[in-house]
Amino acid sequence: MIIDKDILKYTISIQESIFKALNKIVDSKGRILFVVTESGLLEGLFSNGDFLRWVVEQEFVDLKQPVSRIINRQYLSAQMGDVNKIRECLRYVRFVPILDKRRRLIGVARQRRQEEGITIGDFSINVESPTFIIAEIGINHNGSLDLAKKLIDQAVSAGANCAKFQMRTMKALYSNAGDANDPRENLGSQYTLDLLTRFQLSTEEMYTAFDYCKAEGILPLCTPWDLESLDALEKYGMVAYKVASPDLTNHDLLTAIGKTGKAIICSTGMSTEQEIRESVNLLRDMGSQYVLLHCNSTYPVPFKDINLNYMNHLKEIGGCPIGYSGHERGINIAIAAVAKGAKVVEKHFTTNRSMEGNDHKVSLLPTEFKSMVEGIRQVEQALGSTSERRPSQGEIINRATLAKSLLINCDLEPGQIIMPQMIEVKSPGRGLQPNHKAEIVGTRAKRHFSAGDFLFPSDLVHQKEIRARDYSFKRPWGLPVRYHDYKAILGITNPEFLEFHLSYKDLEQDIHQYFDRTYDMGLVVHSPDTFTGDHLLSLSHPDKEYQKRSVYELQRVIDLTRNLKQFFRKATKPLIVTSLGGFTTDRLLQPSERIERYQLMAENLALLDMNGVEIIPQTLPPFPWYFGGQLYLNLFVAPDDTTEFCRKYGYRLCLDVSHAKLACNYFKWSFKKFVEKLAPFTAHIHIADAESVDGEGLQIGEGEIDFPALAADLNQVAPQASFIPEIWQGHENEGEGFWIALERLEGVF
Repeated sequence: MIIDKDILKYTISIQESIFKALNKIVDSKGRILFVVTESGLLEGLFSNGDFLRWVVEQEFVDLKQPVSRIINRQYLSAQMGDVNKIRECLRYVRFVPILDKRRRLIGVARQRRQEEGITIGDFSINVESPTFIIAEIGINHNGSLDLAKKLIDQAVSAGANCAKFQMRTMKALYSNAGDANDPRENLGSQYTLDLLTRFQLSTEEMYTAFDYCKAEGILPLCTPWDLESLDALEKYGMVAYKVASPDLTNHDLLTAIGKTGKAIICSTGMSTEQEIRESVNLLRDMGSQYVLLHCNSTYPVPFKDINLNYMNHLKEIGGCPIGYSGHERGINIAIAAVAKGAKVVEKHFTTNRSMEGNDHKVSLLPTEFKSMVEGIRQVEQALGSTSERRPSQGEIINRATLAKSLLINCDLEPGQIIMPQMIEVKSPGRGLQPNHKAEIVGTRAKRHFSAGDFLFPSDLVHQKEIRARDYSFKRPWGLPVRYHDYKAILGITNPEFLEFHLSYKDLEQDIHQYFDRTYDMGLVVHSPDTFTGDHLLSLSHPDKEYQKRSVYELQRVIDLTRNLKQFFRKATKPLIVTSLGGFTTDRLLQPSERIERYQLMAENLALLDMNGVEIIPQTLPPFPWYFGGQLYLNLFVAPDDTTEFCRKYGYRLCLDVSHAKLACNYFKWSFKKFVEKLAPFTAHIHIADAESVDGEGLQIGEGEIDFPALAADLNQVAPQASFIPEIWQGHENEGEGFWIALERLEGVF
């Protein structure tokens, strides 16, 4: 069970209206309400059932009446500490009010759910939450408030969620009142007492350090080593407590902390399994919310003694989230603990391991702690889930290049039966995978095949065939094409312009072999991202030679676009959609670094001869797919610095809505506001669906974008911008992916 002392979410004043009580029940998703007086006395209960029983008896329902008119005054209750009665009550009801001797409501008991975690301030710690990372400052401030503040600053920079301290009242804690000169103490005790006596912060200094944490945006926590320290921390308003390993068997201190109703993080170092079980039973009987940390209290602990495998057993014992408190050298074990299920990681933290004090020697330096945090966050992403395996977006992209497909090795007319000898398995993986061969054999061809044509899902009997037709939209629309397929596409549908997606090989082609007439339509060109020698276009790369190469390649694209322009009568100033770079290989850049990169990009753009064309940078996702793997992108990702670049340097944009959605998903931005901010600078739109943080180019309706809502916004804020459907692999099977997208978009855009 859990006894929750945060009673405000469960209560309503007896003077409030029935209407307000109903609203609070809706907000709490159907939870019962406890109706109390101004002094906190429990008058009765109010639930959905109470309301329904009352309403059927009313001729006229007046929800403005006080809730006291319909409360249930017959209820089960118990007093704090009466564990047996609380458990008995919970056999019959979901929530049990805990009352003091005056019948004031002081808590609410409920059953602990198996997957339930704990809440500390704004942080939830449960099976699905990110790891809660504690920078254990302890007494590594060596009695200096200035050093404590410096450690807090470093903990923030390193990415810790919490900065934790320790508080002791020496006279209350030690049998000799903390006398470091006591000749009766052994050498180890004298050493420890000497350090603790000299390296304490006063209570007021501790309060100042906690306030500084809050001001810097990191949660302060503290370990009380005695009851007087606990009292001082309660007076401050500490939101939760950490119990050190030596106090896991200190049931008096555990009980006192439990009575505060705050969440408790308990280290289990130095304890036997029986002692851990005893303390867990104590915490359960008090209805406490708690986490158990696996720990070996040796400084430093030998790797052979750590025994991370015990964490699984610890989770069974505690029936709670588990974590790891490490005193070993390095960061690898803490990262491994996360892979074993740790939802809390605590490591000692210092600015200098050579400082006086035993804890410094097993502490991480700021750069090491930051590396640990980065490693933990990477492992969290890598852990994934136990749900059914699906290829990742990167695998899907690589599958199209590396896998094998079914193809027809002879000419076939519609209606002819497909025989086994007509099918071959060859690369690349553009069509049906080879495991579908049995489904195809014996079926009748649904279309004309030429030898070498790939088979696609729509060639299966049970797949609906979608073919091109003429379409109508409220804004200019076009289609992405290549040199080899644009004529076929123009023969089956009616785009207002074509967007040629170039490869670096296309730059070497004689375009006259593909063009023998002019077309009464517009032209857009999509620049290649990659060029010979694995050169990824980037006009903001730190290397000067790399920048020069990028400027050279982009100028070639501009020159080619001017040559293509002669074949498209409505192409007065063709748009060139470009990913201008800004990638990194190991991390996302900080805002100040992005400003420098934008400046560099603008300087290199100014070197280009853009006469007769318009370069429009496209919005980009934070994690793009290049060369079969993932990089980090930094420019034209965030809406504010993107619009600032456009405003400052006079550029318009290609708004890629799939990329935009991925960025919004990762950074928790509003997609609607993102679109509204970029709309004034949007000349052209790439439309595809998106999922998660890197699932780009999905078919319309197969991701997370609300396209009717997006269309309503774009029709209002960017009504003149042209668009294409940019569905990944949409050109396969004679453009089938594009026709599906246009079917779903028509009437909306």
